[in-house]
Amino acid sequence: MFTSIAGRAVVVTGGSRGIGKGIARVFAGAGGRVLIVGRDADVATSAAADLSAGGAEVSHVLADVSRREDCHRIAATAAERLGGIDVLCANAGIFPAAPLAEMTDQDIDEVLGTNLKGTILTVQACLPALAASGRGRVILTSSITGPITGFPGWAHYGASKAGQLGFLKTAAIELAASGITINAVLPGNIVTEGLDELGEGYNAQMAASIPLRRLGTVEEIGYAALFFATDEARYITGQTIVVDGGQVLPESLAALEG
Repeated sequence: MFTSIAGRAVVVTGGSRGIGKGIARVFAGAGGRVLIVGRDADVATSAAADLSAGGAEVSHVLADVSRREDCHRIAATAAERLGGIDVLCANAGIFPAAPLAEMTDQDIDEVLGTNLKGTILTVQACLPALAASGRGRVILTSSITGPITGFPGWAHYGASKAGQLGFLKTAAIELAASGITINAVLPGNIVTEGLDELGEGYNAQMAASIPLRRLGTVEEIGYAALFFATDEARYITGQTIVVDGGQVLPESLAALEG
């Protein structure tokens, strides 16, 4: 039985939809006091209302994690509403597709700015509060795409997600002096609004390539993140966990036949 995280202050960037909302739901369900971060006012307001419907303490703040001043505002809002930060889930990410031969400077800057730079800026801004917590936890949402696999159209996305893991290793050493751990969850194909936009054919094809024969849920990523936030995981830092239904295991689709 894991120690309860009830009452702990949790910040989830990109928490108004998709995997981030699933992470926020899991932490709220475990008794965490959650601040979700998003860029769309209507979506963030709706998500906070949905997540707090059962009595959980969930609020939202509008911010763009690629902007340093916004990240400091996230930390200040957490201090004001939650009294600090015990857990930071640096989840904000975008994944617009663009063939490498056609990829523009803007395409690259937007993806790296949100996914990689945004991760670094958010962690930086929240460091004082995490250190003051005495049990600070940082959980990054990376991906199997980039660190382990590749997919056409997502070269910039894959680079950003692999970059997060490069950041993770050195950050773990530096943050350890303040008693803060930092780890990452690497989702495979997860059912989200964004994935739905790729169509049923894509989803069916992906499910056929996964040993468990289905796509994952956002809550399944949330539970992996929750583990890293527990007292029982306090001696784990600089590590990754793949949550993909076994997708990266088969040598080829032939391994799944029969």
